[in-house]
Amino acid sequence: MTRQAERTEATKARLLEVTRRLFVERGYNEVPAEELVREAGLTRGALYHHFGGKDGLFTALYEQIQREVNDRIDRVADAAPDPWSALVAACHEFLECSVDPEVQRITLLDAPAVLSWDAKRELDARYCLGALKEGLRVAQESGAIRLESLDATAHLLLGAMTESAMWIARSHDPSAALAEAKAGLERMLEGLRGG
Repeated sequence: MTRQAERTEATKARLLEVTRRLFVERGYNEVPAEELVREAGLTRGALYHHFGGKDGLFTALYEQIQREVNDRIDRVADAAPDPWSALVAACHEFLECSVDPEVQRITLLDAPAVLSWDAKRELDARYCLGALKEGLRVAQESGAIRLESLDATAHLLLGAMTESAMWIARSHDPSAALAEAKAGLERMLEGLRGG
């Protein structure tokens, strides 16, 4: 990597680090772009050059957090003893992530207001839908579940889990909501076993 490329990556990383801290603490709408660049020790030009503005920086942060969530889900699924257990564990971990303050603030509370519907759907498809389809496909091929339509089931399941995660994030008692959502999700998944 060239020195210029290293500086570019360091600048982007610094902006993302500061943005993450401030957005999680106060939310997207409460943090002006000027504060982000001042806290990062950079110029407003750096923000616009690397991210196109505050919205682009938010999108990059959203993607960073989604990759981290996917990594968490992958680790849990990979540790499971069989495809059925991997599917259940991955779906549970998706819900578990909704009580993480960073995931809550960025992906569940701010993203619906900051990102357009189409942008959020495209990002969710990139980071969530493909992995869910793969888990369902592996479980189906192993005989653990029977599906009429892999695509329809993945979309329905992701919709249910996403809505549940938003409910958990906004709940006055997230731990209780998480327990209820996981129990309901498990009953839904059990329905896939009978085909």
